[in-house]
Amino acid sequence: MIVWPLVMLLATCALSADWDFARIGRLAEQLYGTSRDGRERLTSWQRLLQEQVGASEAEQLEAVNRFFNLRLRFRDDIELWRVRDYWATPVEALHLGAGDCEDFAIAKYFSLRQLGVPSDKLRITYVKAVRLNQAHMVLTYYPHPTATPLVLDNLIDAIEPANRRTDLVPVYAFNGEGLWLPGSGGGKKVGDSKRLSRWQDLLKKMRAEGFP
Repeated sequence: MIVWPLVMLLATCALSADWDFARIGRLAEQLYGTSRDGRERLTSWQRLLQEQVGASEAEQLEAVNRFFNLRLRFRDDIELWRVRDYWATPVEALHLGAGDCEDFAIAKYFSLRQLGVPSDKLRITYVKAVRLNQAHMVLTYYPHPTATPLVLDNLIDAIEPANRRTDLVPVYAFNGEGLWLPGSGGGKKVGDSKRLSRWQDLLKKMRAEGFP
């Protein structure tokens, strides 16, 4: 078994019983190989989560959005994975230090969920980026169910209300509990995220990495 150099540090300051970063670190090296930079990014992620425990949701949104926008370089799936569409886990993205738009959104989603932001406030939202004329993905945060959501985006660092992001046209949104079509009052729930095969594949990979 590979002995991760930071195991002792991570074991003493694991964020919670659910996320055992010592085990996640060992499994990451077994699955993806040894990467000093990857270790450092994973440790920085753990530190971010520890520092944000007890902060307001607004502070957590800012910190998580800033962290991933700074730590990950944008690279498309063809370049990283040699396939047209691949949903990376946060660990995969941090190991490489890169990802495309859905990888940013996914990493922010799971980080905020771990910090205690309720799932009904967070949706991973598939949009059309008008200026780029291409599909794009962002994380949206609803302060309350019928509120105009805030948009966490890798294209810009500012977190802005969706009604100011006229460059984005929503197509559908999902989280761990459901699937929505856009509309007033938070949109219309149309099904379960189990319908999304890539989401299910993502959860399977995260379980293999040591997440519950």
